[in-house]
Formats: sequence, structure tokens, C-alpha cells
Amino acid sequence: MFNPTREQVREFFIEAWRKYQAQEVLTALETIVAGIVLEHPEYHSLLASPDVMTRTFPPEDGQTNPFLHMSLHLAIEEQLSIDQPPGIRAAFETLRRIHGGRHNAMHDVLECLGETMYKALRDKGSPDGTAYLNSIRRRAGMPPVAD
Repeated sequence: MFNPTREQVREFFIEAWRKYQAQEVLTALETIVAGIVLEHPEYHSLLASPDVMTRTFPPEDGQTNPFLHMSLHLAIEEQLSIDQPPGIRAAFETLRRIHGGRHNAMHDVLECLGETMYKALRDKGSPDGTAYLNSIRRRAGMPPVAD
């Protein structure tokens, strides 16, 4: 899924969760998604909701788009698995120790990724990997890396 539509992303999360609940065989990616959903019980009923495919989550109504949130989790899991940008894994592990758990550390990184993506979209440019890593490192109390 390199450039999936909104519907494809939603279908993927819904199907992975359905398969997990039915104890069906999951792909490696579906296993990661099921783990992300398990960490977010507030989304469980939503994934079974009949209107989930067309529902909007306007930020101006104070809503977080659960599919965007879980997709950012998935992106960070991928980044951690390949340590890209280089050093993210070490910074994440420091955050994990600080928070005493993985999920809160993940949310720290998620905020950094969200800020990085917002700036790239606003400036009509590419995400700045160094600024992203340094944002994470700042939260972890680590010194910045040079460009």
C-alpha cells in the first residue's frame, strides 16, 4: 500500500481487526495493526460501526481521526523496525524508559511525526527527517544531531 485511498486504509484496519477477533491467520502487517488496535480500546466499537467508511472526523469538532492516528502508529512502527531516520530507535527506547512503557513513548513520537508532516504540507515540501529526529530527541532529553 504505497498510496492507498482513504477507503483502502479503513478497509485494511477493519479487516485486520476482524481477522484478529475471529482468530484467523494474519499477515505480519495485520499483526502489527491488530496490536495497534488492541492499544486503543476506544476504537474497537468504531471499527465495527456500519457508518465507519463514510464518517468524517473534523478536527474543528475536537475529534481525532482514529484511522490517521493508527496510521501514524503504523508508520512509526515501520520507522523503528528499520531505524529510519537513523537514531530513532535509540531515542524511542530512551522515551520508553522515561515513560515506563511503550505506548506513551509512541504517542510522544506520534506528536513529533504529526508536527513534521504538518510543516511539510504547510510548506509544500518534504518532511525534514533531521528536524523530526531532533524533536524526538528533545523529548527524550537527548542532544540534537547535526544536519
